Amino acid sequence: MASRPPDNEDDARTRFFVIAATRLVGAALVLVGILGLAGRIAIPGVAAYGFLAFGLFDVFVVPQVLARKWRTPEQ
Repeated sequence: MASRPPDNEDDARTRFFVIAATRLVGAALVLVGILGLAGRIAIPGVAAYGFLAFGLFDVFVVPQVLARKWRTPEQ
């Protein structure tokens, strides 16, 4: 399934900020997970590992998937 190119510069800018926001939220989740595992915030250990795992997934995998989906097709 081929993705379509952005209609204008605003679409490209929006996609860039969505990818950046995804990485930022992922980093925040990793931080919450680490703080939970260290005992600095009161969350169960299972939840802390969940935050850590989902945050790492959100930082490393989701932006790659979005970039691949939104890539401009070769001409």
